Amino acid sequence: MKKIAITGGKIYTGEEVAEKKALLLEGERIAGLVDAAHVPPGYEHLDVQGANICAGLIDLQLYGDGKDLYSAELSVGALERISDGLINKGTTSYMMTLATNTMAVFKEAIQVAGGFHHDAFLGLHLEGPFLNPTKRGAHPEELIISPTRELIEELLAGNKVVKMMTIAPECMAPEVLEYLQGYQLLLSVGHSNATFEEGTRAYDLGIPTSTHLFNAMSSLHHREVGLVGAIFNHPTACASIIVDGHHVSFEAVKIAKKQMGERLFMITDAVAACDKGIYQHVLNDGYYALPDGTISGAAISLFEGVKNCVQQVGIPLDEAIRMSTLYPAKLIHRSDIGNLNLGSLANLIVFTDDFKLKYVIFKGELRF
Repeated sequence: MKKIAITGGKIYTGEEVAEKKALLLEGERIAGLVDAAHVPPGYEHLDVQGANICAGLIDLQLYGDGKDLYSAELSVGALERISDGLINKGTTSYMMTLATNTMAVFKEAIQVAGGFHHDAFLGLHLEGPFLNPTKRGAHPEELIISPTRELIEELLAGNKVVKMMTIAPECMAPEVLEYLQGYQLLLSVGHSNATFEEGTRAYDLGIPTSTHLFNAMSSLHHREVGLVGAIFNHPTACASIIVDGHHVSFEAVKIAKKQMGERLFMITDAVAACDKGIYQHVLNDGYYALPDGTISGAAISLFEGVKNCVQQVGIPLDEAIRMSTLYPAKLIHRSDIGNLNLGSLANLIVFTDDFKLKYVIFKGELRF
C-alpha cells in the first residue's frame, strides 16, 4: 500500500487550518495529521513548498465538460471523459445534471448512467421536468410538464442512479410532493415562481436546498419577498450559487453570504459547447448562452469559483473551500469526502496562493 506524507503546506481540513503539519495518506484513505517533524517511517514525502492543501471539490450541478454535453451524447464514453476532465480541474466528485428534456432522453440518460461506474460520479441530478414555465430560463417551455404520481413513477421506477431533482413546489400537489419524497432524493427548489409563503412551506415540509440562488426564481421585492426571501429567512434552507460574475453579480453573492452563512454553497452550472440537440450552447464572454442570447450555463470550473469567492467577493479562503467541499458533502450525507479527516477518501488538491493548481490527488493517486 502506497504511503504519502504531504508536507510544507497550509492544510485546510474542513474544520481547521493546520500549518507545520503533515497529511498522511495510506492507499485510498487519509491516515491522519501529524507534526511535520514526526512523520512515521515508510512514507514517501511530498513537499508542496508553501502551497495550500484541501479536499477535492464537489459540484452538485454541471452538464458537461470539454466538448461533451451529456444530454447530447448520452454515452458512457462521454461520462468517462467528463469525469477525468473534471478531476484534472480539481473537481473530484460531481453530480451529472440533465436539464428539462423529453421523457425518452431522461430515460436513456438514466439507463446509460446506471451502467457507469466512476469514483468521481455521484449520480444524476434531474433539473426538471417538473418546473414552473414562468421561470423556465433556458428550459424549453413545451417540455415542462405538470407532475403526477404516474409520471414520477414512470421516470423513477427502479431508480438507483438519480440522486437529486430540482422542482417547483408550487406546481406540485401536496400528495404528489409527498410521493416524490418517498424516493429519498435530494430535492431542490428551483425554476420556481413561489411566493414567500409557498417557498417557506416547501422548506418546512423537508426540502433541504435550492437551485442556483437568484437565477430562475421569484425575486426579492419589498412587498413580496418571493423565493429569495423565503431562502434568506428560513433557518435550514440551503441554496447553491454560481460564482462566475455573469449569472449573479459578485455583490449579490456577498449579500447572500451575509444572509445565509453556512447554508450557501457553490455549483458551477457548467455546460459545454454544443451545436446539436435541444440545448445548443454558444460561448460568449465568460459564459454560455443559447443562440437567442438566453444565458444557459457557466464556463468556469469550481476551482475558479473558489478563486472568485476569495478575490472578487472577499470570502476568506477557508470558507470558500467549505462552500465547495464540506457543505455540499453534508447535503448528500457523505462524511468521507469534502474533508481531510481520518478515514476519508484521499481526494485532495494542492494550489498556490495565486490559484494555480499544482497537484490533484484522487483516491491516493497523484494525477498531476
